[in-house]
Amino acid sequence: MSFGISMACAVGALVAGAGVVAMALPGRPEPWPPHLLCRAAATAAWAAAAVYSLGFFAVLMSEQAFGDGANSVPAPACRDGFDPATIEGLSHHRSSYLPLRFDCVRADGSVYSADSGYGWMNGASASLALSAALLAIGAGYATELRARRRP
Repeated sequence: MSFGISMACAVGALVAGAGVVAMALPGRPEPWPPHLLCRAAATAAWAAAAVYSLGFFAVLMSEQAFGDGANSVPAPACRDGFDPATIEGLSHHRSSYLPLRFDCVRADGSVYSADSGYGWMNGASASLALSAALLAIGAGYATELRARRRP
């Protein structure tokens, strides 16, 4: 399911991106600046959704693996791929969906991240969402400016 949602968001971003590229071709709708800004906003929004859904389902899968059968405590995401010195004294984990993270906590209180990829996913989804909002506001401003210039 997670792959399907990520793929749907990615396809939406590609379709919206094709709409942005289509603005350079002859026969584009007039006035073109608001249309271009709206299409770029849609592209950024779909891309933000695609990146966030990848991280969301990664955290969800790590959370589901915890306590699910033999050898599942502590969370496999905290043990797999780490050397024995790193996981020594592991007591529990903390997860969050906003911002995305899955942290592993040792008995002494020190924390390490189960996956370093959450940092770029948080940054990319936040910057893409902010870009989408700014582009949508710009489209509204372009429409308003055009309406004020008409006699």
